[in-house]
Amino acid sequence: MKAIENRRSIRKYKDQPIDEKLLLEIIRNASLAPSGNNTQPWNFIIVDNLETRKEISIVCHNQKWMNTAPVFIVCVADIKCRVKETEKINLDEETSIFELKQIIRDTAISVEHIVIEATELGLGTCWVAWYEQKEIRQLLGIPNDKYVVGIITIGYSDENPKQRPRKDIEDIIHKNRW
Repeated sequence: MKAIENRRSIRKYKDQPIDEKLLLEIIRNASLAPSGNNTQPWNFIIVDNLETRKEISIVCHNQKWMNTAPVFIVCVADIKCRVKETEKINLDEETSIFELKQIIRDTAISVEHIVIEATELGLGTCWVAWYEQKEIRQLLGIPNDKYVVGIITIGYSDENPKQRPRKDIEDIIHKNRW
C-alpha cells in the first residue's frame, strides 16, 4: 500500500480546514480495526477548537508545532469493555492491570488505521504521546478509568519530510525462535 510507504510524521500543516466528512470517514475506518474478542475499546475526541488545541499542546510538553494542525484526534481506550467494575480504577502510566495492556494494544491498532487512512486521503498526521494521563484527562474531561493512547495531529501537510532510515529486514526477522 502506497499510504504505508508515504506516511510521515508531519509537524507543519497548512492553514486549511478539513472537511467534516473526511474526518468521519477516517474515524469510520478506524472503527474497523480488529480487537481482542471484538471489544472495540476505542473512543475518539475530535478537537478543532484552537484554544483547546493550544492547551493540549502545553500539556504535551509545550510542543508548539502541534498548533499548526487544524484538528487533533484524541484516541482513548475504555477499560469497561474488559473490566465491569471500574469505579475505583484510576488508569495511568504506572497501572499494572493486565486488561490495560489489552485495550492499549487494540486501540493502537485503530490509531494506526487513522494515520494510514489520513495519508490515503491526502492528509498528514503525527502521533503524539508525550503527556501525563492525569493532565490530559483533566483537560478534556476524560474519566479516570479511560487511557489516552495517543493524540493525532491531522491536516494538510506543509512539509515533505524524507523517509527516515529503517532497519534491514534481515536484522528484524527471526524464524521459529529468537
